[in-house]
Amino acid sequence: MASPTSATSSGSISISLQNSGSEENWQHETDERKRKRMVSNRESARRSRMRKQKHLDDLNAQVNQLRAENNHTLSNMNLVTKLCLNIESENSVLRAQMSELNHRLQALNDIVNYIDSNRFTAAGSEMEDYYDEDGMMMMNGGELLKPWSLNLVNEPVMANIPDVFMMY
Repeated sequence: MASPTSATSSGSISISLQNSGSEENWQHETDERKRKRMVSNRESARRSRMRKQKHLDDLNAQVNQLRAENNHTLSNMNLVTKLCLNIESENSVLRAQMSELNHRLQALNDIVNYIDSNRFTAAGSEMEDYYDEDGMMMMNGGELLKPWSLNLVNEPVMANIPDVFMMY
């Protein structure tokens, strides 16, 4: 008969064989889980890289679109600036012409006022008595006036409208 010690030792061998078999299964399952996790991580990293690349492509497309819009806006701004400078130039010319015409009008009004104030002498006679032989008007004291016809003095001064507003 077998001794109890030998039975115990053969039982422990079979238990250790079972333990080693389950350890191998456990190790195999752990390895399989690690492999699945690695595959899953690789797939997740690949998807992440794809999302990142798509985002980068979208940003590049947006940059190109914004550059095109910026160039279009810049060209429009340059055109408007050029038009604004042209209008300012024309405005300056018109102001200068208006100033010149105002000076001419003031000079003509001064002449009309001077003639009107000296039209009648103290005796009440008209200025027609004060023309020299060449048709030049002479005032008191013999000073010479420009040859304005008294018939045309009260007529309005007409300007040729296209000439007034003509640019260059």
